Amino acid sequence: MTRTDAEERRTNAPEACSTPATAPEVENDLAPDHAPADGPCTPNGLPSAPTARVVTTTAPRPRAGGPRAPRTSPSRAPAEGSAWPAVSVFATVRNEEQHLRRAFTSVLTQDYPGDLEVVVAVGPSRDDTYGIAAEAVRADSRVRIVENRTGLIPDGLNVAMRACDPRSEILVRFDGHTALPAGYVRDAVRILLDTRADNVGGLMVPRGDGATQRAVAIGMSHPVGIGPAPFHVGGVAGPSETAYLGAFRREAVERAGGYDELFERAEDWELNLRIRRGGGLVWFDPALVVEYRPRASYRALARQFWSTGRWRREVVRRHRGTASMRYLAPPLTVLALLAGLVVAAAGVYAAAVGAAWAPWLLTLGALPWLGYGLVVVGGALVAGRGHPWRVVVRLPAVLATMHLTWGAGFLRGIDTPR
Repeated sequence: MTRTDAEERRTNAPEACSTPATAPEVENDLAPDHAPADGPCTPNGLPSAPTARVVTTTAPRPRAGGPRAPRTSPSRAPAEGSAWPAVSVFATVRNEEQHLRRAFTSVLTQDYPGDLEVVVAVGPSRDDTYGIAAEAVRADSRVRIVENRTGLIPDGLNVAMRACDPRSEILVRFDGHTALPAGYVRDAVRILLDTRADNVGGLMVPRGDGATQRAVAIGMSHPVGIGPAPFHVGGVAGPSETAYLGAFRREAVERAGGYDELFERAEDWELNLRIRRGGGLVWFDPALVVEYRPRASYRALARQFWSTGRWRREVVRRHRGTASMRYLAPPLTVLALLAGLVVAAAGVYAAAVGAAWAPWLLTLGALPWLGYGLVVVGGALVAGRGHPWRVVVRLPAVLATMHLTWGAGFLRGIDTPR
């Protein structure tokens, strides 16, 4: 039986991230050795990990039956003068020097009427991510940092959630690439209470600076690039498969067991799936808008989508009922293009030996490439309408990178024990 990629990386992960001499002390009361999500758990229902002190709470018993019906009227948000529930805003970050200050500022300037704290798990970084987080701690007493030894996303998210104040009834996730509008936390809590949902999320709005990053932002917010998921392309408020980032009822995320630490990507989708299967309600509301800074180079974009495709394959392997044409289209496209190459190569050989049917093979082999090329160029023209030409000319390459690396990653999958 072989170990997973995630387990290999945890075994070889750095012991700790570098810390400046003037940084505040990091919370680092270590819990027992790491265990996967289906192994031993902490008393609050989250998987154990060797990266932070454990805050224990008592999780309520699971609800029986299916999802609750949403309640939209009358409003359950606190009346004027009433206390709003305490909120912990949490994240895990690594190599986020470029955007982290902006992300902290957007969280700390929230107009939330209740108690709010910020807990960030910092992973081993090649830049000054830790220094920026330490700077935020010194500047604002509401900020705390904990250590994410592995640097992996689900590990860090669980570490941060365990370190949240036990009085916090609601946990709101943010990310080092994001900027929250001033009313985001207040609106998320209001929607969570109004709908009686277990998790709510809104629209991810990518924003770019240079031409390539702007092209990536267009690709990540249009169906031709990213598919029809509401949190990418918009939609009406209502129940959803998943929620971008998420504002969780603490009891719901603890009941679900937290993030599965075997999923380096797609960890949010997989957690929302377990919340829904446990009878919970996941809610999308386009009124919640989060600005996101996408990858700014083709190489970084390819790495992101390759990894996401690999882990989506693992989600489908574990939860076979989640497979759909939306997820199968990219790998099928990759297979069609590879088949076209094989047929075209056979045509070249046939032409070399003088076979009369060589042109037919060459034409047949070229068809998948011509068809996909037309789709990508046509999609780029539609998605890029109204944008500068220097952005639009980059869109075909951006779309192809997103489609093909995601599809190739899905075909590759991850090495897991059966």
